[in-house]
Amino acid sequence: MADPTRKPPTLKTIAEITGLSLSTVSLSLRDGSRLKKETRDKIARAAAEVGYVPNRAGVRLRTGQTNVLTLVLSPAKNTIDYTRQMIEGIGAHLSGTKYHLNVIPDLQGATPEESVRYVLQNRTSDGIILTHTSARDPRVQMLIDADFPFVSHGRTEFYAAHAFHDFHAERYVEMAVERLINRGRKRLLLVAEDDATTNFAKITGGFHRALARHGMTGEVATETGILISTDTARAFGQALARRSERYDAIISNNELATLALMGGMADQGQVLGRDYDLICRQTTDILPTLYPQIDTVAEDLVTTGRELARLLIDRVSGVPVDQLQTLHEPEARWRSA
Repeated sequence: MADPTRKPPTLKTIAEITGLSLSTVSLSLRDGSRLKKETRDKIARAAAEVGYVPNRAGVRLRTGQTNVLTLVLSPAKNTIDYTRQMIEGIGAHLSGTKYHLNVIPDLQGATPEESVRYVLQNRTSDGIILTHTSARDPRVQMLIDADFPFVSHGRTEFYAAHAFHDFHAERYVEMAVERLINRGRKRLLLVAEDDATTNFAKITGGFHRALARHGMTGEVATETGILISTDTARAFGQALARRSERYDAIISNNELATLALMGGMADQGQVLGRDYDLICRQTTDILPTLYPQIDTVAEDLVTTGRELARLLIDRVSGVPVDQLQTLHEPEARWRSA
Protein backbone atom coordinates (compact mmCIF):
# COMPACT_ATOMS: atom_id res chain seq x y z
CA MET A 1 0.00 0.00 0.00
CA ALA A 2 1.31 3.44 -0.93
CA ASP A 3 2.59 5.63 1.88
CA PRO A 4 0.40 8.78 1.90
CA THR A 5 3.13 10.69 3.76
CA ARG A 6 5.78 9.95 1.16
CA LYS A 7 6.70 12.98 -0.90
CA PRO A 8 6.48 12.61 -4.69
CA PRO A 9 9.79 12.31 -6.56
CA THR A 10 11.27 15.49 -8.01
CA LEU A 11 13.90 16.43 -10.56
CA LYS A 12 16.40 16.47 -7.70
CA THR A 13 15.50 12.84 -6.92
CA ILE A 14 16.32 11.81 -10.49
CA ALA A 15 19.55 13.83 -10.48
CA GLU A 16 20.73 12.05 -7.33
CA ILE A 17 19.93 8.62 -8.77
CA THR A 18 21.62 9.21 -12.13
CA GLY A 19 24.54 11.29 -10.90
CA LEU A 20 23.70 13.92 -13.50
CA SER A 21 23.22 17.60 -12.90
CA LEU A 22 19.81 19.01 -12.11
CA SER A 23 19.99 21.15 -15.26
CA THR A 24 20.70 18.09 -17.44
CA VAL A 25 17.76 16.20 -15.94
CA SER A 26 15.49 19.21 -16.42
CA LEU A 27 16.63 19.68 -20.01
CA SER A 28 16.11 16.00 -20.83
CA LEU A 29 12.57 16.01 -19.51
CA ARG A 30 11.78 19.33 -21.18
CA ASP A 31 13.52 18.92 -24.55
CA GLY A 32 15.56 15.75 -24.57
CA SER A 33 16.14 15.77 -28.31
CA ARG A 34 19.21 17.97 -27.78
CA LEU A 35 20.94 15.42 -25.55
CA LYS A 36 22.56 12.09 -26.37
CA LYS A 37 20.13 9.20 -26.57
CA GLU A 38 22.06 7.32 -23.87
CA THR A 39 21.59 10.26 -21.49
CA ARG A 40 17.91 10.59 -22.33
CA ASP A 41 17.32 6.87 -21.82
CA LYS A 42 19.17 6.88 -18.49
CA ILE A 43 17.05 9.75 -17.19
CA ALA A 44 13.84 8.23 -18.58
CA ARG A 45 14.57 4.91 -16.82
CA ALA A 46 15.26 6.65 -13.52
CA ALA A 47 12.10 8.73 -13.82
CA ALA A 48 10.07 5.59 -14.49
CA GLU A 49 11.64 3.72 -11.57
CA VAL A 50 10.76 6.39 -9.02
CA GLY A 51 7.40 7.14 -10.61
CA TYR A 52 8.17 10.73 -11.53
CA VAL A 53 5.21 12.39 -13.27
CA PRO A 54 5.42 16.02 -14.40
CA ASN A 55 2.55 18.27 -13.44
CA ARG A 56 1.09 18.84 -16.90
CA ALA A 57 -1.35 21.46 -15.70
CA GLY A 58 1.54 23.37 -14.23
CA VAL A 59 3.63 22.97 -17.37
CA ARG A 60 0.78 24.27 -19.51
CA LEU A 61 0.19 27.29 -17.25
CA ARG A 62 3.90 28.05 -17.12
CA THR A 63 4.84 27.52 -20.79
CA GLY A 64 1.59 27.35 -22.74
CA GLN A 65 2.61 23.86 -23.93
CA THR A 66 1.04 20.47 -23.27
CA ASN A 67 4.09 18.28 -24.04
CA VAL A 68 1.72 16.12 -26.08
CA LEU A 69 1.83 15.39 -29.80
CA THR A 70 -1.21 14.05 -31.66
CA LEU A 71 -1.29 11.44 -34.42
CA VAL A 72 -4.47 11.75 -36.47
CA LEU A 73 -4.78 8.26 -37.86
CA SER A 74 -6.95 8.01 -40.95
CA PRO A 75 -8.67 4.65 -41.57
CA ALA A 76 -6.96 2.80 -44.40
CA LYS A 77 -8.37 -0.27 -46.08
CA ASN A 78 -6.23 -3.19 -47.19
CA THR A 79 -3.21 -2.20 -45.10
CA ILE A 80 -1.06 -4.63 -43.12
CA ASP A 81 0.49 -3.55 -39.82
CA TYR A 82 0.60 0.14 -40.83
CA THR A 83 -0.68 1.48 -37.51
CA ARG A 84 1.65 -0.56 -35.29
CA GLN A 85 4.78 0.29 -37.26
CA MET A 86 3.95 3.99 -37.47
CA ILE A 87 3.24 4.27 -33.74
CA GLU A 88 6.36 2.22 -32.91
CA GLY A 89 8.54 4.62 -34.90
CA ILE A 90 6.98 7.76 -33.43
CA GLY A 91 7.18 6.34 -29.92
CA ALA A 92 10.82 5.36 -30.35
CA HIS A 93 11.78 8.91 -31.27
CA LEU A 94 9.73 10.42 -28.44
CA SER A 95 11.33 8.10 -25.88
CA GLY A 96 13.40 10.17 -23.46
CA THR A 97 11.93 13.48 -24.61
CA LYS A 98 9.33 15.54 -22.82
CA TYR A 99 6.66 14.55 -25.35
CA HIS A 100 3.93 11.93 -25.13
CA LEU A 101 1.80 10.65 -27.99
CA ASN A 102 -1.95 10.91 -28.29
CA VAL A 103 -3.67 8.97 -31.10
CA ILE A 104 -6.98 10.16 -32.54
CA PRO A 105 -8.64 7.93 -35.16
CA ASP A 106 -10.65 9.54 -37.94
CA LEU A 107 -13.89 7.63 -37.43
CA GLN A 108 -16.18 6.63 -40.27
CA GLY A 109 -19.00 9.10 -40.75
CA ALA A 110 -17.01 12.03 -39.41
CA THR A 111 -15.62 14.71 -41.69
CA PRO A 112 -11.81 14.66 -42.04
CA GLU A 113 -11.55 18.01 -40.28
CA GLU A 114 -13.32 17.04 -37.04
CA SER A 115 -10.30 15.52 -35.29
CA VAL A 116 -8.10 18.47 -36.20
CA ARG A 117 -10.77 20.97 -35.18
CA TYR A 118 -11.02 19.33 -31.76
CA VAL A 119 -7.28 19.72 -31.13
CA LEU A 120 -7.29 23.33 -32.31
CA GLN A 121 -10.29 24.34 -30.25
CA ASN A 122 -9.14 22.62 -27.05
CA ARG A 123 -5.36 22.97 -27.51
CA THR A 124 -4.90 19.38 -26.37
CA SER A 125 -1.47 19.06 -27.98
CA ASP A 126 1.47 21.06 -29.27
CA GLY A 127 1.49 19.60 -32.77
CA ILE A 128 -0.22 17.16 -35.14
CA ILE A 129 0.91 14.35 -37.45
CA LEU A 130 -1.45 13.71 -40.36
CA THR A 131 -1.56 10.45 -42.32
CA HIS A 132 -3.04 9.57 -45.75
CA THR A 133 -2.83 13.14 -47.00
CA SER A 134 -4.72 14.23 -50.11
CA ALA A 135 -3.61 16.83 -52.65
CA ARG A 136 -5.96 19.54 -51.31
CA ASP A 137 -6.44 18.09 -47.86
CA PRO A 138 -8.89 20.24 -45.84
CA ARG A 139 -7.05 19.32 -42.63
CA VAL A 140 -3.85 20.80 -44.01
CA GLN A 141 -5.65 23.99 -45.03
CA MET A 142 -7.16 24.29 -41.55
CA LEU A 143 -3.78 23.90 -39.84
CA ILE A 144 -2.04 26.33 -42.20
CA ASP A 145 -4.75 28.92 -41.55
CA ALA A 146 -4.42 28.43 -37.79
CA ASP A 147 -0.59 28.56 -37.97
CA PHE A 148 -0.52 25.42 -35.85
CA PRO A 149 2.55 23.10 -35.94
CA PHE A 150 1.99 19.95 -37.98
CA VAL A 151 3.68 17.52 -40.34
CA SER A 152 1.96 15.42 -42.99
CA HIS A 153 2.80 11.92 -44.13
CA GLY A 154 2.52 12.80 -47.79
CA ARG A 155 2.89 15.85 -49.98
CA THR A 156 0.12 18.22 -51.02
CA GLU A 157 -0.51 20.76 -53.76
CA PHE A 158 -0.97 23.79 -51.51
CA TYR A 159 0.87 26.97 -52.44
CA ALA A 160 1.80 27.58 -48.80
CA ALA A 161 4.74 25.40 -47.74
CA HIS A 162 4.42 23.01 -44.80
CA ALA A 163 6.42 20.25 -43.14
CA PHE A 164 6.08 16.78 -44.66
CA HIS A 165 7.71 13.39 -44.98
CA ASP A 166 6.75 11.20 -47.91
CA PHE A 167 7.70 7.96 -49.60
CA HIS A 168 9.50 8.80 -52.85
CA ALA A 169 6.77 7.20 -54.96
CA GLU A 170 8.09 8.50 -58.27
CA ARG A 171 11.48 6.87 -57.70
CA TYR A 172 9.80 3.63 -56.60
CA VAL A 173 7.79 3.25 -59.78
CA GLU A 174 10.77 4.28 -61.95
CA MET A 175 12.86 1.52 -60.34
CA ALA A 176 10.06 -0.99 -60.92
CA VAL A 177 9.61 -0.06 -64.59
CA GLU A 178 13.35 -0.30 -65.28
CA ARG A 179 13.55 -3.68 -63.55
CA LEU A 180 10.65 -5.14 -65.53
CA ILE A 181 11.90 -3.84 -68.87
CA ASN A 182 15.36 -5.26 -68.14
CA ARG A 183 13.68 -8.61 -67.56
CA GLY A 184 12.23 -8.43 -71.06
CA ARG A 185 8.65 -7.63 -70.15
CA LYS A 186 6.62 -5.71 -72.74
CA ARG A 187 3.05 -5.21 -71.46
CA LEU A 188 3.08 -3.32 -68.18
CA LEU A 189 0.11 -2.62 -65.89
CA LEU A 190 0.09 -0.32 -62.86
CA VAL A 191 -2.42 -1.41 -60.21
CA ALA A 192 -2.85 1.54 -57.85
CA GLU A 193 -6.49 2.50 -57.56
CA ASP A 194 -7.14 6.20 -57.01
CA ASP A 195 -7.54 6.62 -53.23
CA ALA A 196 -7.55 10.44 -53.39
CA THR A 197 -4.09 10.69 -51.79
CA THR A 198 -1.21 12.59 -53.35
CA ASN A 199 0.66 9.29 -53.50
CA PHE A 200 -1.60 8.04 -56.32
CA ALA A 201 -0.86 11.06 -58.50
CA LYS A 202 2.88 10.73 -57.87
CA ILE A 203 2.92 7.04 -58.77
CA THR A 204 0.86 7.31 -61.95
CA GLY A 205 2.85 10.32 -63.16
CA GLY A 206 6.14 8.54 -62.50
CA PHE A 207 4.88 5.42 -64.26
CA HIS A 208 4.09 7.21 -67.52
CA ARG A 209 7.32 9.26 -67.45
CA ALA A 210 9.45 6.15 -66.88
CA LEU A 211 7.79 4.30 -69.76
CA ALA A 212 8.16 7.30 -72.08
CA ARG A 213 11.92 7.40 -71.43
CA HIS A 214 12.08 3.82 -72.73
CA GLY A 215 9.80 4.53 -75.68
CA MET A 216 7.08 2.30 -74.28
CA THR A 217 3.51 2.67 -73.13
CA GLY A 218 1.62 1.01 -70.31
CA GLU A 219 -1.78 1.07 -68.69
CA VAL A 220 -3.14 2.02 -65.28
CA ALA A 221 -5.96 -0.09 -63.83
CA THR A 222 -8.89 2.32 -63.69
CA GLU A 223 -11.77 -0.02 -62.87
CA THR A 224 -13.65 1.40 -59.90
CA GLY A 225 -13.45 -0.67 -56.73
CA ILE A 226 -10.93 -3.28 -57.89
CA LEU A 227 -8.91 -2.94 -54.69
CA ILE A 228 -11.73 -2.12 -52.29
CA SER A 229 -11.49 -5.59 -50.72
CA THR A 230 -9.52 -8.81 -51.08
CA ASP A 231 -12.51 -10.37 -52.85
CA THR A 232 -12.59 -7.70 -55.55
CA ALA A 233 -8.80 -7.81 -55.92
CA ARG A 234 -8.90 -11.60 -56.37
CA ALA A 235 -11.67 -11.28 -58.94
CA PHE A 236 -9.61 -8.68 -60.78
CA GLY A 237 -6.64 -11.07 -60.85
CA GLN A 238 -8.85 -13.78 -62.33
CA ALA A 239 -10.09 -11.37 -64.98
CA LEU A 240 -6.53 -10.37 -65.89
CA ALA A 241 -5.56 -14.01 -66.34
CA ARG A 242 -8.54 -14.63 -68.66
CA ARG A 243 -7.66 -11.79 -71.04
CA SER A 244 -6.73 -12.80 -74.57
CA GLU A 245 -3.83 -10.32 -74.46
CA ARG A 246 -2.39 -10.68 -71.00
CA TYR A 247 -0.11 -8.26 -69.20
CA ASP A 248 3.27 -9.82 -68.54
CA ALA A 249 4.30 -7.30 -65.87
CA ILE A 250 2.39 -5.73 -62.97
CA ILE A 251 3.37 -2.97 -60.54
CA SER A 252 1.25 -2.85 -57.38
CA ASN A 253 1.15 -0.44 -54.46
CA ASN A 254 -0.59 -2.50 -51.77
CA GLU A 255 0.59 -5.77 -50.22
CA LEU A 256 -2.75 -7.19 -49.13
CA ALA A 257 -4.42 -6.41 -52.45
CA THR A 258 -1.40 -7.88 -54.24
CA LEU A 259 -1.72 -11.17 -52.38
CA ALA A 260 -5.39 -11.41 -53.39
CA LEU A 261 -4.65 -10.40 -56.99
CA MET A 262 -1.91 -13.03 -57.30
CA GLY A 263 -4.28 -15.60 -55.81
CA GLY A 264 -6.82 -14.78 -58.51
CA MET A 265 -4.22 -15.19 -61.25
CA ALA A 266 -3.11 -18.50 -59.75
CA ASP A 267 -6.74 -19.65 -59.84
CA GLN A 268 -6.49 -19.38 -63.62
CA GLY A 269 -3.14 -21.16 -63.86
CA GLN A 270 -0.87 -18.12 -64.09
CA VAL A 271 2.55 -18.57 -62.47
CA LEU A 272 4.72 -15.76 -61.11
CA GLY A 273 8.08 -15.56 -62.89
CA ARG A 274 6.88 -17.65 -65.82
CA ASP A 275 3.74 -15.99 -67.12
CA TYR A 276 4.26 -12.62 -65.51
CA ASP A 277 6.51 -10.63 -63.19
CA LEU A 278 5.18 -8.46 -60.39
CA ILE A 279 6.79 -5.76 -58.26
CA CYS A 280 5.06 -4.47 -55.14
CA ARG A 281 5.76 -1.76 -52.60
CA GLN A 282 6.80 -3.65 -49.45
CA THR A 283 6.22 -2.54 -45.85
CA THR A 284 6.13 -5.98 -44.16
CA ASP A 285 7.75 -9.40 -44.71
CA ILE A 286 4.55 -11.14 -45.77
CA LEU A 287 5.15 -11.07 -49.55
CA PRO A 288 8.69 -12.54 -49.61
CA THR A 289 7.65 -15.07 -46.95
CA LEU A 290 4.90 -16.43 -49.19
CA TYR A 291 6.70 -15.79 -52.51
CA PRO A 292 10.49 -15.95 -51.92
CA GLN A 293 11.20 -15.09 -55.56
CA ILE A 294 9.12 -11.90 -55.68
CA ASP A 295 10.73 -8.52 -56.37
CA THR A 296 9.72 -5.65 -54.08
CA VAL A 297 10.65 -2.05 -53.32
CA ALA A 298 10.66 -1.44 -49.59
CA GLU A 299 9.56 1.38 -47.30
CA ASP A 300 10.45 1.16 -43.59
CA LEU A 301 7.37 2.50 -41.79
CA VAL A 302 9.11 2.49 -38.40
CA THR A 303 11.77 4.80 -39.83
CA THR A 304 8.98 6.89 -41.36
CA GLY A 305 7.36 7.24 -37.93
CA ARG A 306 10.67 8.33 -36.40
CA GLU A 307 11.15 10.96 -39.08
CA LEU A 308 7.63 12.34 -38.72
CA ALA A 309 8.19 12.73 -34.97
CA ARG A 310 11.55 14.43 -35.52
CA LEU A 311 10.10 16.88 -38.02
CA LEU A 312 7.16 17.74 -35.77
CA ILE A 313 9.34 18.40 -32.72
CA ASP A 314 11.52 20.68 -34.84
CA ARG A 315 8.44 22.47 -36.13
CA VAL A 316 7.09 22.98 -32.61
CA SER A 317 10.52 24.39 -31.74
CA GLY A 318 10.19 26.96 -34.52
CA VAL A 319 12.33 25.49 -37.30
CA PRO A 320 11.19 26.95 -40.68
CA VAL A 321 8.99 24.62 -42.72
CA ASP A 322 11.23 24.73 -45.79
CA GLN A 323 13.84 22.88 -43.72
CA LEU A 324 11.34 20.20 -42.71
CA GLN A 325 10.44 18.54 -46.02
CA THR A 326 11.98 15.10 -46.54
CA LEU A 327 11.54 12.03 -48.74
CA HIS A 328 11.93 8.37 -47.79
CA GLU A 329 14.12 6.78 -50.45
CA PRO A 330 12.86 3.37 -51.65
CA GLU A 331 15.05 0.29 -51.28
CA ALA A 332 15.14 -2.24 -54.12
CA ARG A 333 14.90 -5.85 -53.04
CA TRP A 334 15.36 -7.86 -56.21
CA ARG A 335 15.03 -11.58 -55.56
CA SER A 336 14.19 -13.16 -58.90
CA ALA A 337 17.01 -14.49 -61.08
